[in-house]
Amino acid sequence: MGLVKGLLLLPLAPVSGARWVTEVLIGEAERELASRESPQRKLAELDAKRANGEITFEEAEALEAELLEQMLSQHGLPGGA
Repeated sequence: MGLVKGLLLLPLAPVSGARWVTEVLIGEAERELASRESPQRKLAELDAKRANGEITFEEAEALEAELLEQMLSQHGLPGGA
C-alpha cells in the first residue's frame, strides 16, 4: 500500500517541498526577530552608547535597570515584574 500511495502523491511532492521550505524560512525569521528584540542585545547596545558618550551615565543606569527587569521577568525570576 505504501508504494501505491507514494506513486499517487508523487505529483504533490513539489508542493510538500515548498511548504517545508516556507516553514523553515518562517522559523528562521522568527528567531532573527527575537534576537534583535532581546534584552541582552539591547543591553549590549546600551553599553556601546555609554562608551561612546551618546547617553549620560544616569540615563544608562535607568535603561539598564529596565532591561534587567525585562530579562528577569522573561525567565520568571524574582525581581521581575
